[in-house]
Amino acid sequence: MSGQAIAKPVRAIPESGSSYRSWLPLLILGLLLLVPYIPMLYSMGKMWLEDDNMSHGLFVPIAAAFIARDKREFLATLKPKANYWGLVLVVLGMAMLCVGPPSLPTFVFITRSAFLFSLVGCILFLRGTATLRALAYPLLLLPLMIPLPGFIYDRLTLPLQLLASLLAENFLTVLGFSVLREGNILHMPTQTLDVAEACSGLRSLYALTFLTLTYAYFFAGRSWRRWILIAAIIPVAILANAGRVTATAIMGTYNPALTEGIYHEILGWTVFVFAFIMLFGLNALLKRFVRPSKFLPAQI
Repeated sequence: MSGQAIAKPVRAIPESGSSYRSWLPLLILGLLLLVPYIPMLYSMGKMWLEDDNMSHGLFVPIAAAFIARDKREFLATLKPKANYWGLVLVVLGMAMLCVGPPSLPTFVFITRSAFLFSLVGCILFLRGTATLRALAYPLLLLPLMIPLPGFIYDRLTLPLQLLASLLAENFLTVLGFSVLREGNILHMPTQTLDVAEACSGLRSLYALTFLTLTYAYFFAGRSWRRWILIAAIIPVAILANAGRVTATAIMGTYNPALTEGIYHEILGWTVFVFAFIMLFGLNALLKRFVRPSKFLPAQI
């Protein structure tokens, strides 16, 4: 028997802190980034707690952080490559922060969006385009924590009011109720229903978009199901809101007190839940009958 020793390959011991050291500059710069935005972030957090229409905003950064954390293994494989265009975005964000008095509604959206520009700029400068692409999904969630600017909200509200009124008129007619529509006003034998701005569905659409995007990431996978769910958000929200107006009109026919106050609020939340159940059911159907595509986009 030969006395030659068998050489065993020596496994390299990975450096435990190497991955953390690569992210340390981004962490430090991120903390420094928060300092000039503290007043803006405080006012936005206060809005999330006080404005029922934006209460979902509190969960947007939390969901985005969880999604980014879910990508940590893939991100660790990416080689950092500085892109100096990121500095341009950081400077642009700082300039946007200084535009006009931050208390005026005209500049609120600009100052709040400034933080997103600076955040994207920091990631692009320190880690490069590959990391930015990998974090595209959680970054695209973040604008949903900021209310729409007033001029966009005003232009979308009226068309959605008219659409909700039109659909509700047709639903009521099919169900056998007598109704006459004038613009966004529904005339019925026992009542007149005004589809106000709050009933346009725009506010619930904002929250439903965030909820569906988060759900689609964790439960639809990197498949066509995710994109179908995203495409279905707007029509589902419009149909659910029209259903809310229809249900309100029917309830008001029997008891006008049910069209206002706490009953109206409860119905609004019920329809919102129903809209999400519709999207949940759509995902279940797609999962059962639609085969996943072999050509999937990489890490989005």
